[in-house]
Amino acid sequence: MAQSNLAVGAPPVPGAIKPRRQAGPALKLAAGKVGAFLFTVFVSSVIVFFSRWLVPGDPINFLLRGRSPNPEAIAEVTAIYGLDKPPLEQYLNWIGGVLEGDFGRSLQYRQDVTDVILNRLPVTLGLVVMAGAMIAILGLAAGIAAALLRGTWADRAIVASMSGLAAVPSFVGAIVLIAIFAVQLGMFPSFGSGTGFGDMVYHLVLPSLALALSFIAVVGRVTRSAMVEQFAREHVEVARSRGVTPAAVVIRHVLRNATGPILTVSGLLVAGLLVSSAIVEQAFGLAGLGSLLVSSVDRLDFPVVQAIVLIVVTAFVAINTLVDLLGPVIDPRLKAGEGAR
Repeated sequence: MAQSNLAVGAPPVPGAIKPRRQAGPALKLAAGKVGAFLFTVFVSSVIVFFSRWLVPGDPINFLLRGRSPNPEAIAEVTAIYGLDKPPLEQYLNWIGGVLEGDFGRSLQYRQDVTDVILNRLPVTLGLVVMAGAMIAILGLAAGIAAALLRGTWADRAIVASMSGLAAVPSFVGAIVLIAIFAVQLGMFPSFGSGTGFGDMVYHLVLPSLALALSFIAVVGRVTRSAMVEQFAREHVEVARSRGVTPAAVVIRHVLRNATGPILTVSGLLVAGLLVSSAIVEQAFGLAGLGSLLVSSVDRLDFPVVQAIVLIVVTAFVAINTLVDLLGPVIDPRLKAGEGAR
């Protein structure tokens, strides 16, 4: 009697249909991440909108500056800005406008909040993108160098330098950079964002470096720690014993497996960049979202504050959701662990 082709150890029949890999768990995971993202943004929008009732001060008094606060003027301003409606109705009108790209009208600039933000957005985006590039290049380079030189005096010097940079606040770094590269050496400007793309990039070099300094240290330390941990793993020793070149060992077996924690930390740093940009923009006189947020809080311009805070929260949650979704793609062990549960 012939043995069945399905017997254990039997070779597969040529032309047989291979079982399709089920994509259900992956799609379910992605749907859950997206659902959590939408829920988090919704809760954040509720908190951002209703928090204005907890802030001392009355926007009507700001709107009526220079005018006598008679009942007719108060009623007119209240009706124009919808302040006479119930809080829930105000929120529904606001969130409906946000979904259409309308964040309301600025109290201090007397124009649409969307236009005010779009005028300041290029500076902040340029600052964050340049700082992110510096963090990725310099942070990874420092961490990889320290991991490759682990145990030597050069490794200890790099780690000590990164520890020192991590403790430097952004405004202190801005002052030092201005004093050295702007005042003494005259290499870069210390104020303003320039005119035109090239001039803006030139003006943003020092602010981007001031913003990136402490984050470079964080990424460098995480990179070194993750790579040193991978160097001690058994699969690295097996690769070496098989004659794999040192460069291939580092790239394929060490750095690739260390990408997970590096990517996770990098995603968390985005919020730090957006928040710290306010300090750097103030120090260098940049007309970005950070300085706009500071002035709007000082002048009780609630529509602008709500819009900027919601944008920052949404960007932070979106990037971290993207990192969670890319994690299993970069590190297949995460996908295997999820499937085992």
